[in-house]
Amino acid sequence: MDLIEIKEKESMSREAAASRLHSLADMLAKENDVEFDRGGLRVKVHVPDEVHLKLEFELGDDGSELEIELTW
Repeated sequence: MDLIEIKEKESMSREAAASRLHSLADMLAKENDVEFDRGGLRVKVHVPDEVHLKLEFELGDDGSELEIELTW
């Protein structure tokens, strides 16, 4: 299987980040697919009815990190 990896890092407001997460959550709740369009590349991925959810939170002196990972 070929690997397609889309990585994206950008600074944005907390509200903009929440909006992006809401959009992804809406796709997961209403569709069987999630769609990414980055730099002219459009990828549509089927998501099964059952997924594995992993949440990690790190708190440190140099900053905090919340990582959300879905696998299937």
